[in-house]
Amino acid sequence: MKKETGTVAVKKATPKAAKSKSPSVLNGISDIRRFFYRNETPIYFISATNFNLLGADEWVKGFKFICYIECFDGLHPSVFSPKEEMPHEEFQSIEDINNYLLEHKEVVDYIKSRGDKGKALFLMFDENTEKLSRQLGLEVCFPPAKMRTFMDNKVNTNRIAEKAGVPCVPYILSNVKSYEHMTSISKKKLGTDLVVQTPFGDSGHTTFFISNEQEWEKYEEEIVKEKEVKIMKRINCRGSAIEACVTQHGTIVAPLMTELVGFKELTPYKGGWCGNEIFADAFTPAIRRKAKKYTEQFGYQLRKEGYKGYFELDFLIDQDDQQLYLGELNPRITGASSITNHAVFALSDMPLFMFHLLEWMNQPYKISVNAINRRWFNPENIDSWGQLVIKYTDKKIQVITEAPRSGIYKMNDDGTIKFSRMDTHRRAVETENEAFFLRISRNDDYFYEGADMGILVMRGRLMTDDFKLRPRAEKWIKAIKSMYKAVDYVPTPAKPQAAEIGGFKMM
Repeated sequence: MKKETGTVAVKKATPKAAKSKSPSVLNGISDIRRFFYRNETPIYFISATNFNLLGADEWVKGFKFICYIECFDGLHPSVFSPKEEMPHEEFQSIEDINNYLLEHKEVVDYIKSRGDKGKALFLMFDENTEKLSRQLGLEVCFPPAKMRTFMDNKVNTNRIAEKAGVPCVPYILSNVKSYEHMTSISKKKLGTDLVVQTPFGDSGHTTFFISNEQEWEKYEEEIVKEKEVKIMKRINCRGSAIEACVTQHGTIVAPLMTELVGFKELTPYKGGWCGNEIFADAFTPAIRRKAKKYTEQFGYQLRKEGYKGYFELDFLIDQDDQQLYLGELNPRITGASSITNHAVFALSDMPLFMFHLLEWMNQPYKISVNAINRRWFNPENIDSWGQLVIKYTDKKIQVITEAPRSGIYKMNDDGTIKFSRMDTHRRAVETENEAFFLRISRNDDYFYEGADMGILVMRGRLMTDDFKLRPRAEKWIKAIKSMYKAVDYVPTPAKPQAAEIGGFKMM
């Protein structure tokens, strides 16, 4: 039915329908940077904290962080954190936190106030996250959760690597019923000094080192319940990490970083990731070339599997013969992303996360992936930085009574530290006696084994050439821990029991 306007109708010539104008092609890095500086689409990183994409708001207009944990006491201009606590089930994962946020009235109102048809980035998400995002008019800027989960499975990662032609540590994929069963299938090919990984795990929490039946008994329950696990030969290796992005023009590869793994000062987990370093001479040119080549091959295979965007690979370097093997795949933004996105190579062009985001902006563009990879491989474009992820390593549960602020700290000659000034990421760190600290555990939070206390980011080396903590790093770890005050947790009817205090990793 024709809707009347109440005015006198005047017959006019019918104009021809205007042709919709296609967006012009962005030609190179400078055009892409300008495009994001003028962006009008609301874009969000929704997670427990904003650690993984620190500084993203400085590159993309309209970029905001929606966080469960307020790391900056309300002083970060681009962080939104709901003030009121909604009733919820115990959090078991970052996905649970994200789903809680997407249903929180304050978050819903905030997103609606900024307009519809926004875009969302997550560290971790599931199918419920996708559903809640759609209800808010948000497009999740990642391949589907189902695909991400499939690829995040450490067993499936090896199958993808085989198709990509990327070598893995000698391994067997199998279910395991007992210690005798495991050794019977591994002895001929792998020996009996083994590393076993279950399909899913975080920060080394489900990586088990087993060389005898006593060690097996510690982890038996977690291993036998799985339909399939990865059993690997134990090698004398050092860890490394590399981040990359699958784009329509090829795979962009960042430089290879060292990994800090299993330091008892930082993590209670023997195979637990607890930081990274990036510096030009971290690896021989031959190792760096291999890592770049294998990452490009892996990215090509991911594209064939239907994946696009950000991913990270862990490589293991055998110290006995310098062979490079794939460790695992993280098909997502990771705990190393903050280091990658703030290095000189990224600042000279643009951070890796922007290439990822561009794949979801419905904007045609042209770049030379080979030219970018050549620049990023050049040692002159790699500066020296490191980060320490500090976890609570004691087994007892405590309640925090005093926690340090996020910002820039300076170390005194006696090894103590003092708060210098507020900043939102590492850009203000000028010398090696300064560091940026991102606080995660706050006043009234609980300390439990594996809880994330915070992240320290600083200039210069954190490890020696033989992968031991430098005295400088040890001093900073001790100093930051001393800034926390806590009392032992005593269960009362008015407070949750210890069993109700969930433990999950923020990175």
